[in-house]
Amino acid sequence: MTTETATPKIAPVPRLTHARVLRSEWHKLWTVRSTWITVLSAVALVLGVGILMGATYTDDGGDSDVDTVILTLYGSQLGAIALAVLGILVTAGEYTTGMIRATLTAVPSRLPVLWAKAAVYTGVVLALTFVTNLLTFLTAQFFLSDTDQAASLADDGVLGALAGNAAGITLLGLIALGLGATLRSVPGAIGAFVGGVMILPEVLGMLPYEAMQTAVRYFPTQAAGALGSATPMPGAASPGAALLALLLWATAALAVPALLLKRRDV
Repeated sequence: MTTETATPKIAPVPRLTHARVLRSEWHKLWTVRSTWITVLSAVALVLGVGILMGATYTDDGGDSDVDTVILTLYGSQLGAIALAVLGILVTAGEYTTGMIRATLTAVPSRLPVLWAKAAVYTGVVLALTFVTNLLTFLTAQFFLSDTDQAASLADDGVLGALAGNAAGITLLGLIALGLGATLRSVPGAIGAFVGGVMILPEVLGMLPYEAMQTAVRYFPTQAAGALGSATPMPGAASPGAALLALLLWATAALAVPALLLKRRDV
């Protein structure tokens, strides 16, 4: 009589797919405390400043010539900084904790990790900022209904400006995400974003050269500002040109770390 020894079955290794990389980055984004802090801070700043502007506005206050969407979304300038910090943490934060080693070991081709981070961040921030903008605008209009700043979503340019503001903030955040992936340092990337993206264009714009002043219109923060106005802004780029400029800036900011990921060690 013979006895047969059962051969243990080895579970198949799950196949690496782009969908699984995306799912992994989605879970990583929402399982860290910094995401909730930056997201809630951004929403609170935009909504809080918008309500404040609406509640304190008077017809004789000197702001009657300010675009209604710009007036109600003043807080988005602060919210954009919070979301830019989130973009930096999405990439540079993994280098700080050392988790990037495990991530790139699981995805040895590397580039899908960067694209997944950018895609998840874009989807979350674009949806979040657009919904926040809608809520802020409608809440502020509750206070502005009897003033010269009264407006509705059906007015010309309003819905487009709310969406444009959301797109501008999202693309600024993608630039920050790219800086984080390039510099691999949270403090360094924040300094580069604040100094290079936010402050440097303001300094260059003060130079007495017409060509420089024209070029500054297409820098990231200035282009983002042009997208968030329901009426044309004097001296600003057109919405189409501003959006194209922002897309090119974001593409360049992601292309650099994509190249470095293939050439540098972790």
